[in-house]
Amino acid sequence: MKKNYPLYKVERFYDFKEMMDIAVRETPDRAALRYKSRGTVKDVTYAELERRTDALGSALASLGYRDCHFAILSENSYKWILTYIMILKGEGVVVPIDKELSDDEAVNLINMGDAKVLFFSNAKKKTVEQNRDRLKGVELFVNLDDHTDGEWYRSLYRLTEQGDVLVNAGYSDYLNASNRRDDMKMIVFTSGTTGVAKGVMLSLRNMTSMVYYGLQMITVFTVGLSVLPYHHTYEAICDILPSLHKHCTICVNENLRAVSENLKLYKPDYIMLVPVFVEFFYNAIWKKAEKAGKAAALRNLIKTSNALRRAGIDMRRKLFANIHEGFGGNIKMVVTGGAPIREELGEFFDSVGINLMNGYGITECSPMLAVNRNEYSDYRTVGLPVPCTEVRIEDPDEAGDGEVVARGETVMLGYYKNPEATAEVMRGGWFHTGDIGHFNSDGRLVITGRKKNLIVLKNGKNVYPEEIEEYLLSSPLIAEVVVYGERDGSGQETGLLAEIYPDPDRTKDMTDKEKEEAIRADVKKIIEPHASYKHINSIVLRDREFDKTTSKKIKRDYTR
Repeated sequence: MKKNYPLYKVERFYDFKEMMDIAVRETPDRAALRYKSRGTVKDVTYAELERRTDALGSALASLGYRDCHFAILSENSYKWILTYIMILKGEGVVVPIDKELSDDEAVNLINMGDAKVLFFSNAKKKTVEQNRDRLKGVELFVNLDDHTDGEWYRSLYRLTEQGDVLVNAGYSDYLNASNRRDDMKMIVFTSGTTGVAKGVMLSLRNMTSMVYYGLQMITVFTVGLSVLPYHHTYEAICDILPSLHKHCTICVNENLRAVSENLKLYKPDYIMLVPVFVEFFYNAIWKKAEKAGKAAALRNLIKTSNALRRAGIDMRRKLFANIHEGFGGNIKMVVTGGAPIREELGEFFDSVGINLMNGYGITECSPMLAVNRNEYSDYRTVGLPVPCTEVRIEDPDEAGDGEVVARGETVMLGYYKNPEATAEVMRGGWFHTGDIGHFNSDGRLVITGRKKNLIVLKNGKNVYPEEIEEYLLSSPLIAEVVVYGERDGSGQETGLLAEIYPDPDRTKDMTDKEKEEAIRADVKKIIEPHASYKHINSIVLRDREFDKTTSKKIKRDYTR
């Protein structure tokens, strides 16, 4: 284990326009983005990205859309990033929407985010067209994929062409955009239902501080594969923006099925993932070894390699070349966040020469609060706090565990139009995460507990059980329900379990089998329209009411 070392030097910048100007000045011809289009790999240089964002922003400004809210409803794509950077460089606010949400949920969030402009892909065209009359505040619809304008929408391609003409003619309204440090730049929703959703307001200061100070803690290299959904702050802020500031090449992974193929195609040297992907690679490696009858040999090779390392000889990249080739051959670092990683995974990837670094954060903190460092990493912890944010443990118990609270430059402005919810988590200037943890003897943060209600699935998806319970209680057969995370053998939450107390009056004439079948049918019907990660995997029926507090609130079993 190496000792901690000085922070990396990072060039300071005021806003994202300046950040991109620096990149264009220093590396104009380097590929900023790399993506596949009709089977061909295409590059967009930093100079081209600058020109296209300026053109798009100028076209929109000329139409009167300069400092409004812009929503994006699309799968990962080069044009998603183009649109995102255009908004950040200007005076607007970006409102990313999860493409996996149901139509009702997406409409709710677009309306709650006060979007005037909605960017959408062809994959979401039908959803938008069928719900246009419900999107009360949207004045301009922009299709990211079509090359021509439609009857009710504009084409991103045509807008960019028109903007190019404007810029060449000297139009400068967008180019002269200015932002104050505490201006809101992003609204990220934490849930998809009107009753529970909270829009996290992130400021220019929040986001630029995350890039600047985050890169002081952990550096990126030359080529990264961008895998995680862009509407998540982990990917949008912790991967895309630092990569651009370091003038790296971001390779767009178009869908999850293409990850293995794209690793070999783009040959990245870093990648950011959630633990479910790490588990997938780990299991695939062992499955391949077992199928070839080489699992025992791999275990022995790991033992030999670790013995050599203890003697000061590092042969990992050579000894485990086949594993590295599965990641493209150049991989140096895998950063994980969004859920805990098992110690077994950290040990394995360290043994084969791939630095698996764990971090911890929450959307309300832009999102990273702590992270391990390239040369000072302990996968049993989530690392050291980011320099610009103070993290402490509130009301620790005898073991040192208490609630993780934070204050500083990455802590959100608050929840959009929701001062009550803001006041609940911002107390005395500190943001209360609801997570339980402690600092070890090296000053690194260890997370030991969950938020009481929040379910963080193995794939990194956050599920608010109250939202699912609200849906299920619409069934006349259900009197009470509590939704839990269903855990696998390693203790990680992989799906949702609903524990249900049936309505005694409506089910009194049913047999146990009839009762279970009827409730299962209701649950399936109610949940089916919602995002797949909100579906119920298992149902448990109980024969008595849940225990309740004096205020008649159900007492949840957090040991489940």
